[in-house]
Amino acid sequence: MDYFPVFLDLKQRTCLIVGGGDIATRKGRLLARAGARLRIVAPSVSDELVQLAEQNGGQVHWREYATADLDGCVLAIAATDIETLNQQVSDEAQARYLPVNVVDSPALCTYITPAIVDRSPLVIAISSGGEAPVLARMVRAKLETLIPATYGRLAQLASRWRERVKSAFVEADRRRFWERIFQGPVAELMFSGREQEAEQLLGDTLAAPDAVDRRGEVALIGGGPGDPELLTLKALRLMQQADVVLYDRLVSPEVMELVRRDADRIYVGKRRSDHAMPQQNINELLVELAQEGKRVVRLKGGDPFIFGRGGEEIELLASHRIPFQVVPGITAASGCAAYAGIPLTHRDHAQSVRFITGHLKDGQPNVSWPELAMPGQTLVFYMGLVGLSEICQALVEHGRAPGTPVALVEKGTTRDQRVLIGDLATISDLVAANDVHGPTLLIVGEVVTLHGQLNWFVSDRKHAQIVAGEE
Repeated sequence: MDYFPVFLDLKQRTCLIVGGGDIATRKGRLLARAGARLRIVAPSVSDELVQLAEQNGGQVHWREYATADLDGCVLAIAATDIETLNQQVSDEAQARYLPVNVVDSPALCTYITPAIVDRSPLVIAISSGGEAPVLARMVRAKLETLIPATYGRLAQLASRWRERVKSAFVEADRRRFWERIFQGPVAELMFSGREQEAEQLLGDTLAAPDAVDRRGEVALIGGGPGDPELLTLKALRLMQQADVVLYDRLVSPEVMELVRRDADRIYVGKRRSDHAMPQQNINELLVELAQEGKRVVRLKGGDPFIFGRGGEEIELLASHRIPFQVVPGITAASGCAAYAGIPLTHRDHAQSVRFITGHLKDGQPNVSWPELAMPGQTLVFYMGLVGLSEICQALVEHGRAPGTPVALVEKGTTRDQRVLIGDLATISDLVAANDVHGPTLLIVGEVVTLHGQLNWFVSDRKHAQIVAGEE
């Protein structure tokens, strides 16, 4: 985060604008809408800017800037085309610890003015940190079409009832009550312009004995392989409503950024031979938190029902009659293969696909090797990095050709994705030579040959693709 977003109360507070042209006028409009008292300093000032200053009891000085113009101001804006003057305003404002903005000069700014979607009292600010203001305005235009003007009146309705709701419920119940209001019939009445009916219904809802549902529940959510844009809409909605989130190491930081900010977060991740919390303890914690009346999200990488032990976790919930739901996620096999340009099935190469856990049991994967060595199928090994050599050796020993193509996808679907291409005879040495770290996914089969032709995803790594035998 390059800038910390903050909203300032500028009502009847003096703000300095140095400059009187079109850009200064645009800045003045925004400050005037916020109720600021404008102090304008410039040899020439537009008529509109003069009116904006006068309407809130501000001042206009038709002269050059002087240091004393900063006296009594809470922020400053330099909107001139004179670089030395802009630099002077910035230096002198910062010497007084005043927030200062210099138009089109991010290096001279201590704050920036964002693109704004105004549904007062609901206000949304969008910023690119001064790097791409046109993009920020485009995002604002999209939000303008998505957020009706009635959201402002809905916020005003909530403001009128805020104190009564606050006195009726504790904090956690208040949030649940307002979520019910904002997502239910009251909001729909407001959107259709029936404000009196909406107000009446809000009061009736507040007085009802079931105004707040205090039952705890658990949502078992698949967080996908890493790219946050692969989350389902349902997953995102539940993540935003959660009181507490239990997450593992395969959930990417970008996905965790979408969890409700004030939700409690409990890390329960597991690495090989390093469990932050034993599985049984996780299961019991889910029950305990739900029995406390909390809305719990158990967030897992990929899909919770594919090598995620999700079934074990909800079995205990079911036995305690705790409400739960399961939200599928894009599993690593489909996500990583797609981002690597490798179709898992293809009528010319593979008519079936198998998902296999690569975790070893007693030194060997607990699978039927003769079945896996059969041609015409794609094999996808989860968690196969540690046992890679044993997997390749066993497939060859049971009849799979040593030249069978193999891809190892590291950190698939993320900006750090890397794809190593080899075969059963070479992939182990290739991985050993390239400092590979989990999470990884191993894809075995003729479909890997399509990677070079269909690879579409470009990661931030300099060497996103490594092929055996090539530099």
